[in-house]
Amino acid sequence: MGIKKILVFMTVALGVMPCCADSLFFEDEPVQDGLNVFDVSKNFAEIYEKLDDVNWGGKSLNVAIESLENLNKSAHIAATDERVVLVWDDSIVANFPRPEPKDWNGFGEITTALVLKMRAHDARLRGLSENEMYQVVVDSLMRGVDENGRYIFSKAAEIAEDGRILTSVGIEGGRDVRGNFRVTGIYKGAPADTAGISEGDLIAQINGRDVRDMTDTELADVMTGFNSGTAKIKLLTPSGSKDVVLRRATIILADADIVHRADADTGGMLEIVVHKISDGAVTIINEALARFPDVSGIILDLRAATGDDERAAAKMAGLFIGENPVMRIVETAKDEVEVVPGGAAVTDAPVVVLMSNMTRGTAEAIVAAFYENARGVLVGTPTAGAARIASMIDLSNGGALELLNKSIKTGQGRMIDGRGVFPIVCLSNIRSRAHQDAFFLNVINNDFHAQDFNKDININPADVRRGCPVITSGADEDTLSMAVAVKILTDAKVYNRLIAE
Repeated sequence: MGIKKILVFMTVALGVMPCCADSLFFEDEPVQDGLNVFDVSKNFAEIYEKLDDVNWGGKSLNVAIESLENLNKSAHIAATDERVVLVWDDSIVANFPRPEPKDWNGFGEITTALVLKMRAHDARLRGLSENEMYQVVVDSLMRGVDENGRYIFSKAAEIAEDGRILTSVGIEGGRDVRGNFRVTGIYKGAPADTAGISEGDLIAQINGRDVRDMTDTELADVMTGFNSGTAKIKLLTPSGSKDVVLRRATIILADADIVHRADADTGGMLEIVVHKISDGAVTIINEALARFPDVSGIILDLRAATGDDERAAAKMAGLFIGENPVMRIVETAKDEVEVVPGGAAVTDAPVVVLMSNMTRGTAEAIVAAFYENARGVLVGTPTAGAARIASMIDLSNGGALELLNKSIKTGQGRMIDGRGVFPIVCLSNIRSRAHQDAFFLNVINNDFHAQDFNKDININPADVRRGCPVITSGADEDTLSMAVAVKILTDAKVYNRLIAE
């Protein structure tokens, strides 16, 4: 029977009644097109109710329902205060009464009914598994409320359907002239490290095969891959040959990397590369600052950093700026919330902050905090201007909703989202050595007068980006960033002049 027809003679003649007075479905037909319509409707109802708790990101519930039309270009949905109508191409294929306000079960059923109708016309939708169906449907609903919102799979379901985990034995190396594999590096704590393999060791055989007879692809598949795998290896070491057994282990990627460039006279320089603004990254940075307290300068590389954890961002910024405002969080229909670190700074070393168009989220707030507290020189290109924080809404099916409904301002109240943070030193304008020499000479001679676009609230961000464009080559950007940062940090006069700007 499918979706209930609002026709009296059918319910009487067939003796079939819907599960309840206002239900769109019949109790004796719980499974339709492979979906349990009551379970699916219940999950959609929960999603609508929980989105209501975050005020729909300032949007109307109708907008979310109508956004289902994005599942197929032939679909068009109109949601009014009285009806919800689905048009496929030029034909009306569904016309349902709109539930009363906050009748979440009713909205859940209408969403399920619309999905069933669309699956009947769309082979791609019909071919999706239940988890995949939730993924695309709820993503569509979420983007009606927030273009960056999304539905997150149930982790248990994701593992059951995919189950792939990136693993490695923890060896770096390459072939020697005879075709054997020479170990050039070992990851600390990796299976190879635990097995006692050392830099310089030679791998002669793997699983009984001579390495010289293995292709590079076969060799790479032993070293890294999805899920675990066992390799029995014959090593040639300075003390003789030995057999080891390696089982690939899960790769854990750190949220920050530390490089200490030692110098006995100055205490050296610390390069901190942040990938994600997280508590883990804060711990790594804090430990590095404690281990190298006498460094003469710090390069904080946020060029590819992202994050949506305001607490972690406050902790990270607080290591350098102390108890000063890092950001303000603006949530729909709520007041601004000021985020301030809870402790004193742990270092007063000069800092150069590297930034780019890939600096996003709370990383942008950290860049702005260094700028507003005159705590570091901003070098690079404008940040992304994508400074939002997610509300994570857990669902009873094990999944979750991620709604980016909180925008970020700087600690002093400047808007970041949609604007970004602008560098004091634009790298793309000093790419040649001659330009760099002229630039630093102007700084030293006090002839450098940068226009601080961060202070100009009326500036068009697109104009700033055109004047300070993205550097196309990552290798060029790496080289230029390091050269400029080191020059600034090793010349106190240059650093102080740029901070004053």
